[in-house]
Amino acid sequence: MSDEALNELAGLIALKRADAVLSTKVEFGELTVTAALAHLVALVEFLRDDAACRFTSLVDITAVDHPERPARFDMVYHFLSMYRNQRIRVKVAVREDEMVPSIIALHPSANWFERETFDMFGILFSGHPDLRRLLTDYGFRGHPLRKDFPTTGYVEVRYDEAQKRVVYEPVKLVQEYRQFDFMSPWEGAEYILPGDQKAGAK
Repeated sequence: MSDEALNELAGLIALKRADAVLSTKVEFGELTVTAALAHLVALVEFLRDDAACRFTSLVDITAVDHPERPARFDMVYHFLSMYRNQRIRVKVAVREDEMVPSIIALHPSANWFERETFDMFGILFSGHPDLRRLLTDYGFRGHPLRKDFPTTGYVEVRYDEAQKRVVYEPVKLVQEYRQFDFMSPWEGAEYILPGDQKAGAK
């Protein structure tokens, strides 16, 4: 799809849904519409039903974590119009204490996408009929795709032969992962490697 056609589509959406659209941008052959959270559902319905859009296929829902921002998360929706051979990305900034309205009534396939986003980022969706974890266990603590989630996690799972069941235990690091000094193993060497004298001569 040409940038000209995408710019034309962006102008149409911004004109017809001025209440919802905060900005539009065409980059790398893709149209991104930044929308207001309060008008998200109305915008998605417009994109689906308007004759000039017809974005009837929901491709994906995910989020991006920006812990340094007051509106910590970007909710990201990808839609496809098979009728017009166009794709669109809708982004909505969300604070950590805000709930995002579910779009299941408009796109039933959003069900598991929203559950996955809740599981991985901890974002709550109002109006979701069954918002529970999807990829992690029910007893899992935290949300793994948040940038402040530790890479080791909080607990480890193993099968205990004596108890004949799966047990959860606090993570025990078998080596001091956080004690790296980032020195090369050669930097503390007592001898000079071939070529080192050239570096010292500069």
